[in-house]
Amino acid sequence: MSDLSARQRLDTPRTSRRRIAFNVDAEAVGQFSESIARFLGTGRYLLWQTILVIVWILLNLFAVTLRWDPYPFILLNLAFSTQAAYAAPLILLAQNRQENRDRVSLEEDRRRAEQTKADTEYLARELAALRLAVGEVATRDYLRRELDELREVLNELRPAKADGRDGAGKPHAGERRTKKLG
Repeated sequence: MSDLSARQRLDTPRTSRRRIAFNVDAEAVGQFSESIARFLGTGRYLLWQTILVIVWILLNLFAVTLRWDPYPFILLNLAFSTQAAYAAPLILLAQNRQENRDRVSLEEDRRRAEQTKADTEYLARELAALRLAVGEVATRDYLRRELDELREVLNELRPAKADGRDGAGKPHAGERRTKKLG
């Protein structure tokens, strides 16, 4: 295929003629822009800028020999315009980076919430299964109550005290052996 036909095809990317590549570490630029944006948003920066502007204006109004920027203060306006031209994109870059961090954090929170929900549902199912299993197991209190009821039924079926029981209501040792045999 000729170079001309490959260039006209839409599914073939163009090759760059530039051989010099300018590599910039996006993370370093982003961190630098965030540090500038943080500094521009502080009261300290506003205080120093205000002091600088007041000194600039006073020197250009009252110092006879130091008037480098007379009354319309064109150089001061140019400095502010340049500052604004650089500050605005840096602040936007810092905001975009913060938005990306917020998005990643939100996705992580969402994933963690889903995992917590799944874990909670699993634990609820396990707890319900344990409750069912414990409901089928005879507990110590249940067995004691049943034995007490059986003892009461047996006491009601036995004849009165005159048939050879001791003072505690228990049969004598000889009577116990005969009942076991009989």
